[in-house]
Amino acid sequence: MEIPSKYNPSAVEDKWYKYWMDNQYFHSTPDEREPYTIVIPPPNVTGVLHMGHMLNNTIQDILVRRARMTGKNACWVPGTDHASIATEAKVVNKLRAEGIDKYDLSRDEFLKHAWEWTDKHGGIILEQLKKLGASCDWDRTAFTMDEARSESVIKVFVDLFNKGLVYRGVRMVNWDPAAKTALSDEEVIYKEMQGKLYYLNYKIEGEDGFVTIATTRPETILGDTAVCVNPADERFSHLKGKRVLVPLLNRSIPIIQDEYVDMEFGTGCLKITPAHDINDYEIGLKHNLPSIDIFNDDGTLSEKAEMFIGQDRFDVRNIIIPELEKAGNLAKVEDYTNKVGFSERTDVIIEPKLSAQWFLKMDELVKPALENVMNDNIQFHPAKFKNIYKHWMGNIKDWCISRQLWWGHQIPVYYLPDGTFVCAETAEEALKLAREKSGNASLTAADLKQDEDALDTWFSSWLWPISVFDGIRDPENEEVNYYYPTSDLVTAPDIIFFWVARMIIAGYEYRNELPYKNVYFTGMVRDAQRRKMSKSLGNSPDPLDLIAKYGADGVRVGMLLCSPAGGDLLFDESLPQQGSGFATKIWNAFRLVKNWEVSANIEQPEHSKLAIEWFNNKLGEVVATLNNQFDQFRISEALMTVYTTVRDEFSGWLLEMVKPAYQQPIDAKTYNEVVELFDQMLRLMHPFMPFITEEIWQMLTERKDGESIMISQLPKAEKYDEALLAAFENVKEAISGIRKIRTDKNIPNKDTLELKVQAGDKGFEPQFNSVILKMANLSSFEMITEEVQGAASFRVKSTNFYVPMEGFIDAEEELKKLEEELKYTQGFLTSVMKKLSNERFVSGAPEAVVAKEKAKQADAEAKIKVLEERIASMK
Repeated sequence: MEIPSKYNPSAVEDKWYKYWMDNQYFHSTPDEREPYTIVIPPPNVTGVLHMGHMLNNTIQDILVRRARMTGKNACWVPGTDHASIATEAKVVNKLRAEGIDKYDLSRDEFLKHAWEWTDKHGGIILEQLKKLGASCDWDRTAFTMDEARSESVIKVFVDLFNKGLVYRGVRMVNWDPAAKTALSDEEVIYKEMQGKLYYLNYKIEGEDGFVTIATTRPETILGDTAVCVNPADERFSHLKGKRVLVPLLNRSIPIIQDEYVDMEFGTGCLKITPAHDINDYEIGLKHNLPSIDIFNDDGTLSEKAEMFIGQDRFDVRNIIIPELEKAGNLAKVEDYTNKVGFSERTDVIIEPKLSAQWFLKMDELVKPALENVMNDNIQFHPAKFKNIYKHWMGNIKDWCISRQLWWGHQIPVYYLPDGTFVCAETAEEALKLAREKSGNASLTAADLKQDEDALDTWFSSWLWPISVFDGIRDPENEEVNYYYPTSDLVTAPDIIFFWVARMIIAGYEYRNELPYKNVYFTGMVRDAQRRKMSKSLGNSPDPLDLIAKYGADGVRVGMLLCSPAGGDLLFDESLPQQGSGFATKIWNAFRLVKNWEVSANIEQPEHSKLAIEWFNNKLGEVVATLNNQFDQFRISEALMTVYTTVRDEFSGWLLEMVKPAYQQPIDAKTYNEVVELFDQMLRLMHPFMPFITEEIWQMLTERKDGESIMISQLPKAEKYDEALLAAFENVKEAISGIRKIRTDKNIPNKDTLELKVQAGDKGFEPQFNSVILKMANLSSFEMITEEVQGAASFRVKSTNFYVPMEGFIDAEEELKKLEEELKYTQGFLTSVMKKLSNERFVSGAPEAVVAKEKAKQADAEAKIKVLEERIASMK
């Protein structure tokens, strides 16, 4: 078999992915094994793979592949989310580019365009995940608007409505003027902005005086219905019962009193605009104030504003200030920094707006979901996110679940001609209910009008772990009873409320059971300057370009090299480069082993026998470490355990110890044992690096058709000899000491050395002498009782090792080096003694700091003594 000199990921990856798919290794059906289930956080149907997806799906694939290799029935369910706002915005933009306005179309006509868009773009991101090596059960691919999921969503809405948990009401909502829809609180991102604070004078009606208010939004004065002061504020006690005139409009409004007003902020006088501020809305309700909505749905001013009708809200902000100044109402303007809410999807500033919407009562629904996270029935990794979750769940508001969109699940509420309504899963069922409700048997389907709104996207994805197994429509089916609850969820902390919390709520409401046992929160992928990666900043590489350049395995390793749970990943292209370099290291180790000539006629050398024994014990320790790290979801640490074991222990030590002499064969026993150990190491690496491990595993020894490393068993935790491993660390230190002498003295590796050992209580491991002889290329090994004059030396624990230098070194040059080292060490001791002779330092510094300086003194004195003796012996 010809092994290529270089590993070529592009030639390997498609080949093995097709092999896995052809053999249906990713597919899962219920059986007698323990299930291991993960549901993918469904990416937007319009999306393409970005760095966050790469990190998230790499971790999921590692968990799934590892579960398969421990004998579990692993099922990873893929799918996409219809993403109402994002997708509708893209379809609207596409139509606009074609000269078509959304509102010139009927709902059905628009939805045809939306489905065409979805059919064209919907599978892109899932196909891209295959390039990463994602071992999803693609036969189970779900979509939040496919038939099973859509029927599940409608069924749940009707059920919650019938339970009295869904209601319609006029409330202050977050309004997105670009998408022209309401948003939930969680879909609003607050950003700090530099703005202005405008001080405006309101004339007191019937008097010469005025009151001054401060506002960041002067355009909203056109919707003012009161001015409010704190009743405890003596500055304004004379205003009780009086009225003021709204600037420019001269509309008369009352001065009211309420404890809500902060006497320290601004002037202590607050303008009240109930239609455009949530706090003003609450005050308006309390004081029975009228509400004047001065904005249209697109953020332009409405006729109720009386001025600037049809102009954009931010344009009006600039226009109104000169008008106020001209009218004598502008007192002053100050710079001001405040937090402004933006729509998460369209990135426009949201507008608080009174609107009739559908809401879900949350106060009772959240209780089991809060309790079972706080008591660790559901475990968060890292646990710090429990506090954020607790705060949100403890302060939860009713969920605004309606959106003024056409792309999504249309709300299953049907209005009768008299304005009353019924709620039903189908139009036929709605007609039946409407006839019963009205007592009018002659009502027809044409008499009913379905609610125009669609449901919030998250109202479908909160059912995801249940609905992907059809557990809403058919709660007792075999699959949901086998796969639910799922095992682990891997997601980003920014959707802890949107999705994680709501799935837990739905799990307890519809299965009386948690939806998953563990939640692993990934960090944010940022660049080296800690900026979030985004297309707009131009700092986000295309994941597929990285895979083409470094191979999927290299990118997977790179994503995890510095990605602790919940911690941000500072991505730099050196990371996948390092991952690719590691793949090359593994490939070179494979080529080394496979190119050895094997002889069945040679006895196994003692050093090889010891090396194999050591590595078998090392493997036991590594497996135990990995099991512990995975149990605690320390996945990046688990990768580093595998990485260093392969690079250092397997390649750096084991292979070097057993490697035959130049152009000599290796004994068959050692070779077979090394191949078996290589097989075990490949299995440990496979979840992290699926492609290269499959390629090497298939070539390592003869395999049958249909065999694969991905369905082989992981090495099990075996007992290991800790004393033997500790002893071998001393051996490694001794070998490294000899190698350092070679480097320092420029002695070639081919030249043999003598070693003399003055054994102490610790540090000498005679059972491994044959290993030291081979690895250090020694001609002799001698036990001694006294110091060797003129030899290079080092110490391991309490054992002294000496390498005679006769014939290897220039005595004059060596003496010069020793004298320079002595001079440096004496200078170092002088600086330490200066500190220790300073009474202020000794009495004032912490005890540990003083102790450290004293230890430095002792070390320096001991080193000076050794150097002086060595110099004396050379003169």
